[in-house]
Amino acid sequence: MTIPSLQRLLDKTALVTGAAQGLGEALAWRLAREGADVVIADIADEAAQQVAADIAAETGRRTMWAHGDVTDLAQMEALCQRVADEWGHLDIAVSNAGVLFAGAVSEIEPARWEKVIQVNLVGYFNVARAAARVMIPQRSGVIIQINSKSGKKGSSKNSAYAASKFGGIGLTQSLGLELAEYNVRCNAICPGNLLDSPLWVNSLYSQYAKRWGISEAEVRQRYIDQVPMKRGCTYEDVANVLVFLASDESTYMTGQAINVTGGQEMK
Repeated sequence: MTIPSLQRLLDKTALVTGAAQGLGEALAWRLAREGADVVIADIADEAAQQVAADIAAETGRRTMWAHGDVTDLAQMEALCQRVADEWGHLDIAVSNAGVLFAGAVSEIEPARWEKVIQVNLVGYFNVARAAARVMIPQRSGVIIQINSKSGKKGSSKNSAYAASKFGGIGLTQSLGLELAEYNVRCNAICPGNLLDSPLWVNSLYSQYAKRWGISEAEVRQRYIDQVPMKRGCTYEDVANVLVFLASDESTYMTGQAINVTGGQEMK
């Protein structure tokens, strides 16, 4: 079900990392449809530029694209300051960029394990630090991390990802406490499995099918069967919560990690 836009973020400015495709792109589109001006940050420059152009053409909102490597703190700080300088303020920072390399603890290459931590956790810190340095003087702003149900419960043979997401929730709670006095809120969204996303369609289905000796269709059904509501998470499910957390409707919420899992995770 598509929720109609209510322009709840009219004239806000938003930065979304990892926004050139997949969930990040969908979130950028939704923010613009809710009235926000949006920065598309990604390491895929051509795709980011195209997404920014498409959003501007369809919604009429201001857009900006930028090369955005979340592991580079100086780059994130320069980008957040650029938004504040050119657009006057930065209201919403969405830390969405992430990677996933699965593997048993005895088999995964340590460098790949560390890469997940570097992008998912250190990258989130870099985005949050850069945004906070702009938002604290404003005495307003919202920082939102796209986390995962794996931030609430361990994931077999996926320790790097779960560790990065558990750490993200700790960082979210800590920043919620630290930034409250400046009227800057920090929350996280923990989606369930986005079974139609590029990560699943282009990678995980084939990986799990090979590992378990079953078809990709059977892999998908196995994951659906784990969900009480019997469907995968959609981009729209995540975007609905994002808009709520970014808007004034959630002004009394900070340090929260909100499950969007169809009942699969309830803690």
